[in-house]
Amino acid sequence: MSKPIEVTVVGGGMITNDLLLPAIYQLQRAGAIGGIKICALNTPPLKALKESETLAQAFPGQSFTPYPALAEPADRIFPDLYKEVIAEMPPRQAVVVAVPDQFHYETVMTALRNNQHVLCVKPLVLRYQDTVEVEKVAYEKGLFVGVEYHKRFDRRSLIARRHYELGNFGEFIYGESRLIEPYYYRHSNFQNWFTTDKTDPFVYIGCHYVDLVYFITGLQPVEVSVAGVKGKFPNGNEGFLWSHGRVRYANGAILSVTNGLGYPDEGAGSNEQGLVMYFEGDDRTGLLEHDDQYRGVAYSFLKGIGPGGTAYNYVNPDFFQYAKWEGEGYKPVGYGPDSVSATLNTIHRIENSVAGMDAAESLAARRAAIKDADEQGLIATPANSYINELVVEAARLSITNDGAAVGIVYGDSPHVQTGRS
Repeated sequence: MSKPIEVTVVGGGMITNDLLLPAIYQLQRAGAIGGIKICALNTPPLKALKESETLAQAFPGQSFTPYPALAEPADRIFPDLYKEVIAEMPPRQAVVVAVPDQFHYETVMTALRNNQHVLCVKPLVLRYQDTVEVEKVAYEKGLFVGVEYHKRFDRRSLIARRHYELGNFGEFIYGESRLIEPYYYRHSNFQNWFTTDKTDPFVYIGCHYVDLVYFITGLQPVEVSVAGVKGKFPNGNEGFLWSHGRVRYANGAILSVTNGLGYPDEGAGSNEQGLVMYFEGDDRTGLLEHDDQYRGVAYSFLKGIGPGGTAYNYVNPDFFQYAKWEGEGYKPVGYGPDSVSATLNTIHRIENSVAGMDAAESLAARRAAIKDADEQGLIATPANSYINELVVEAARLSITNDGAAVGIVYGDSPHVQTGRS
């Protein structure tokens, strides 16, 4: 019988509530995960998770251990508590990193230093050299690192990749992508960390489509330019609330990437998103068009229980929904839970496959499993998704320099540099 792994989630915010914890609870039901701990800066997000009616309905009887304890005052901050919790974990369990972008590197490295496997929300880190370090340390220790680029697991993406590999589209030459999150994000904790000096919409959500185009085509980005539109959050902090990026590829192709925090709360969708790609073929062109906002399902509820408090909603049945199943409560279904489960199940499978081996044999087997995942290319890993860190690093350099073009240079020492590549 397989042994479950222990999981510590660092970060108790929106993505933990909406995706990570439901997927982890389902894996706990299946026996792949044992105890669950969640660390946050303070108690309010942990209390919200504990008191969530939706989670209680879906997962009756399941819970987690909160850090800090819920009895702590709401205004008391514990910025380093996660380090203590990780340090006390048994070796080679799993740490899920769900903190703001600028804290990914230190949190991931804390997990690796403490001999823990990692699942990190995207982007992995903000600099290419940091992803090189993460890859090196993880491989040396035989620790698996997966990055939660869930669009890779959307069936339409998997189908598109197959057709591109078979040459059925032709060669990618031009594309347009959009991902605009709802306005109400501005009133959330985003206003405390989504500031101009830390991140921007392209880095935060545009990276999804940059990764997806690379996943489908395998083409390397060679130049990035990102222009941002600044605005004020309700608390007065300044952030890039809108952005437009242009990514040029090694074959000359161009991808336009539009992002923002401004989809109307009154709108029917939970956000606005989609992808169009054009391809050059033999005296003809190919086309891929994904409307990722509207997937053919619309509901009008009796109460405003949809995103932004709306009653009429476009419903995405493919990313994440709770559905009836053969067990208690409800089961999270969709490519979001599939993505989370893929990494955590891989970690669980690796650890059970090396049980009983001596140290040298176990390390060799774990390293082989990491290489297999790198080459298979479905789960994003530091080795097979490093172009995202190069693009993100270039994007930050560009947007803080009024949209200047920033080149990406490959070879023995990949790096970014101001000016055309």
